Amino acid sequence: MLPSDTEMEGFPGVTSGDSTKQQERHYYLLSQLQTLVKDLPSSFQQRLSYNTLSDLAQALIDGTVYEIVQGLLDIQHLTEKNLYNQRQKLHCEHQALKQDLVRKHKDALQMCRSHNLGLLKSTHQTELETLELRVREEQKMMDKKIVAEMDQKVIDQQNTLEKAGVPGFYITTNPQELTVQMNLLELILKLQQKESQSGII
Repeated sequence: MLPSDTEMEGFPGVTSGDSTKQQERHYYLLSQLQTLVKDLPSSFQQRLSYNTLSDLAQALIDGTVYEIVQGLLDIQHLTEKNLYNQRQKLHCEHQALKQDLVRKHKDALQMCRSHNLGLLKSTHQTELETLELRVREEQKMMDKKIVAEMDQKVIDQQNTLEKAGVPGFYITTNPQELTVQMNLLELILKLQQKESQSGII
């Protein structure tokens, strides 16, 4: 059994006023979440019980979860930007390789004697196909790396939010559960935005 407010007053830093404020904040957050849930698809609304929303409101009371979510979002954006820049760099390198090869082929054609023209064109075609194959393979490897890194970010986020006690978060690759988690994050972000606009946080 939990101690009453008067029993809690004997502990340093705990007053019945704190408890009342927390209850009021919990009720406020819960009612805000219930309002925000109405904007989500009905299939998702059915998956969110009153208890889940109440637990989420409880987790949001002190604002720590907002800070954690914002930190995770910042890390995700930096990761996405970094991966995009890596892919762009690879694309530019490929473009430069293609341009160099075309220039080399053009120079070779100008210096070629007519009786070697067929062999030279055949060699150029083989070189071009080899380069295009290399480009496709490197792009495929880069795309796999990007997917793997983003999958790892999702796992890191799930793990962090689970450890922070945010309901609905645990490590999963199930697409339906991932959608639920994304909708929970959307609720948290919308509520954070609403509170910051009204000056509550």
